[in-house]
Amino acid sequence: MRFTSFLGIFILLALAWLLSSNKKNINWRAVGWGLGFQLLFALFVFVIPIGTRFFMFINKVVIKVLEAAMAGSYFVFGRLALAPGTVSASGETSLGYFLAFQALPTIIFFAALVAILYYLGIMNRIIQGFSYIFTKLMRISGAESCSAASNIFVGIESALVIKPYLNKMTRSELNTILTCGMATIASSMLAVYTFILKAEFPMIAGHLVSASIMNAPAAIIISKLLLPEDGTPVTLGVNIRPYYEKDPNLFASIINGANSGVKLVVGIVSMLIAFLGLVELVNMIIGFIGTPINNALNINFDWSLEGILGYLFYPLTFILGIPLGDIGPLSEIIGQRLILTEVTSFQNLSLLIQSGAVSSPRSIVITTYALTGFAHVASIAIFVGGISALVPKRIKDLSQLGFKALLGATLANLLTASVAGLFYTGGSILMP
Repeated sequence: MRFTSFLGIFILLALAWLLSSNKKNINWRAVGWGLGFQLLFALFVFVIPIGTRFFMFINKVVIKVLEAAMAGSYFVFGRLALAPGTVSASGETSLGYFLAFQALPTIIFFAALVAILYYLGIMNRIIQGFSYIFTKLMRISGAESCSAASNIFVGIESALVIKPYLNKMTRSELNTILTCGMATIASSMLAVYTFILKAEFPMIAGHLVSASIMNAPAAIIISKLLLPEDGTPVTLGVNIRPYYEKDPNLFASIINGANSGVKLVVGIVSMLIAFLGLVELVNMIIGFIGTPINNALNINFDWSLEGILGYLFYPLTFILGIPLGDIGPLSEIIGQRLILTEVTSFQNLSLLIQSGAVSSPRSIVITTYALTGFAHVASIAIFVGGISALVPKRIKDLSQLGFKALLGATLANLLTASVAGLFYTGGSILMP
């Protein structure tokens, strides 16, 4: 299975190369160093003892911070905020799992926490450190490196750190920014996924942090394969400082961060309600058409968007190195992320683990890496719309690049999953 993951890496790179718009201009230095970074980082996380212990420590820190975040949720929502199986200090028991009252409120807390780290200058220094590595090793522009580094920690807000450069960026740079945005996750959403899976997968937080870091170079690799640079970026090889409009004081940063979290929660809720409803409507239509076909041909084809995507993603799931017995249900989960968002996919993964339909630690770990990203249709509107608001003059370029970036982000997440599959063993410390 590890050999399958190894082959999967090169199959995914070859697929991106075949779909390239300009094979002659591919920046092979970016591809080579990006893949090297991923491999070395995965080696550090899965194999080297000090690396695995470090990410076990990160996992504990995230869980503790998540517990702190629940204090505010419990004060506001009471027993509804208690995670399944938990008991409050006053003896109240949980009423079960409620996404709206348990997972989503943590976004507000984490958004405020990130705002504090920005105000103190801690986040800026971390972003600039990653940006320097990407710029110097991969020989890409400082602006896209800074955006990619920022995307490890935040979402659409990452465009703000390069706001002064957006208007003069090449199409290849814009595609990299969009791809990185869709291929990574924000720290606030990391809290949501941790909450969803921590009972079934105790080490989930460490893997999510690892996946988020690995997805940044993966997105650069795939983006530069799909749409190679054919111009001269203004910040090529230049390590720029993240642009940041500092709040007047610490309390203002907390308030603004919390307000941003509220907007994000509202956006997620509205998106889930709209998309899940629309998908169900489409499934009814597809099922109405497909049921007579099943009856006539005496077959059992799953006539639903999730089922069809599951079939389409089956070969891609296979090359990740997932055990054969788990490929069926997991290919559907990885495929459905494209339309149902990663929140729903993580919830369905949790249900599969609970039911015993998927029990292999290897399958769970690889699938987690494949799902850790915003690579779904709704992200096109979020990222294209968000960045277009900052640079209205580039809306034509951004809108044309939306689906290419979504393809790139999907391949980037699968590439990271293949790298994780290559280094994961039954003896790895970071395992459920």
